[in-house]
Amino acid sequence: MTNQPYGGGYGYEGQLPPGTPYQQPRSQPQAWPGQGYDDSYDPYADQQHTQQWQGQTWETQMQPPVAAAAPVTPDPVQVPEPAPVAAGEPEPEPEYGPATLAGNARITDAQRARAEGRSPVIEPGMQPALLTAVLGLLLAGGAALGTYALLVPLVVLQGVTAAGWFRLNGMWPARQGIALGFLGALVADAAMLVSDRSPGVILGTLGVWVLLSLVLQLRSHADPDERMYGLMATVVAAALAIAAGGYLAADADAVVVGAVAVAAAMVVRALPVATAASVVIALAVAGGAGYAVGGMSTDAALMGVGAAVCALIGHRVASYDYPSRFVHFTAGVALPLAAAGPVVYTLGRVFG
Repeated sequence: MTNQPYGGGYGYEGQLPPGTPYQQPRSQPQAWPGQGYDDSYDPYADQQHTQQWQGQTWETQMQPPVAAAAPVTPDPVQVPEPAPVAAGEPEPEPEYGPATLAGNARITDAQRARAEGRSPVIEPGMQPALLTAVLGLLLAGGAALGTYALLVPLVVLQGVTAAGWFRLNGMWPARQGIALGFLGALVADAAMLVSDRSPGVILGTLGVWVLLSLVLQLRSHADPDERMYGLMATVVAAALAIAAGGYLAADADAVVVGAVAVAAAMVVRALPVATAASVVIALAVAGGAGYAVGGMSTDAALMGVGAAVCALIGHRVASYDYPSRFVHFTAGVALPLAAAGPVVYTLGRVFG
């Protein structure tokens, strides 16, 4: 009987058929990688010394014997030098990295405030200021044309005010609160039109809407703290939207002066100037704008300054509490004009 080579069924003792004498195999079994043996006893020395598996296994390539790992010195990192700046061209601003608490000095003040859990101040910028100016000029033009022409941009202002205040406070979506605040503004506008633009209906509507906001929050199943927070946001949103109706109650000349002054102040405030300087310049420009459109009157100049002060306060409020691009294009546009509405009515009555 012919003996089988390694890998057959009869290569070892104890695996021969009964009655067959044991015979020494003609070849030595192959060793695993790293366990070499004398090739002089192997008739298959011309073949590979590593066993090749034909089936699908975890490793499909031959693995060389493991050698001692030699220490590898990493190549030095080549830092590219910044491109030279041509003469007369401004140097590019550095790109700040993400905000960290590890003492990174190259982050902005707003990023540092967010990383530390504080409310940053991020001003809306020029684009929202231009939108505020456009809306203010529409209010001034509508007031010059008539009551119903003024009503169209006023309704837009009130709706954007209600939506922007909720988003400024991090509450979104809040459709019920926004709808309630905007509905209060519409009711106040309608009541003023019916009552021959009587300002008393503004206070009456505001009182009723505070009660409605309270009832709405009492029906909520949220936590007490969250309900209180929602109540305050709803009341303030409704108050701001309703108070913007002061443009409808004021005289047409006062609306023209106040709206133009706010428009001019917001554009100047968005210029890349230091905060204190831009505030002073904005107030001066607002006074000059009021003086120009108010018939060269000192009272008109004072009215423009007063409206601009309230507008700057609204602008500052729109820069707080983690503002986003949506906040800038809602609260950042509407709050300056909405905050100036009651002052435009009051100063218009004072200066006649």
